[in-house]
Amino acid sequence: MIEFGKTLISDDVKEKLFACDLNKCKGACCVEGDLGAPLTDEEIVILEEIYDEVKPYLTEEGIEEIEKQGKFVLDEDGEFSTPTIDGEECVYAIYDENLILKCGIEQAYLEGKINYKKPISCHLYPIRITKYEGFEALNYNRWNICKSACELGEKLGVPVFKFLKEPLIRMYGNEWYEGLEKLLTKKIS
Repeated sequence: MIEFGKTLISDDVKEKLFACDLNKCKGACCVEGDLGAPLTDEEIVILEEIYDEVKPYLTEEGIEEIEKQGKFVLDEDGEFSTPTIDGEECVYAIYDENLILKCGIEQAYLEGKINYKKPISCHLYPIRITKYEGFEALNYNRWNICKSACELGEKLGVPVFKFLKEPLIRMYGNEWYEGLEKLLTKKIS
């Protein structure tokens, strides 16, 4: 583990190689798992505010589930997450012309309709953050559906922290990321 500021970062974040390969996995992380995307308290407010702009991008099934369940749900652990359709795909997931699952929220963002990209838990994947009193732990989440991402990361030589530069900056700021990159690059050499 690496201690950096108020974060504790698993060695895997610097050592494991990873680069999403959507052509192979087809966005499986939007459909696999027990729950939807974990949400912060701030994000549930944002989902309420942006829903009308995002709704035109969503599938009919997604809209129907949002009308039944709400824009977010409280799970059995008392945490907020996105609702799912029949316990599977996220209600905000959409298919592109190649049948790859993508995020309807992100599509609205890319088209300039909103200024919020997508839930940070999605943007940061495969890093999962656990909050503790006084610090946050950043861990690499291994998942068999990401085998193609591991293979592509290996081929390209991209460590997890470099692949996730944009969301890490979004979460912690540019100065934090630059310090982390300097620390981890030194440790890799």
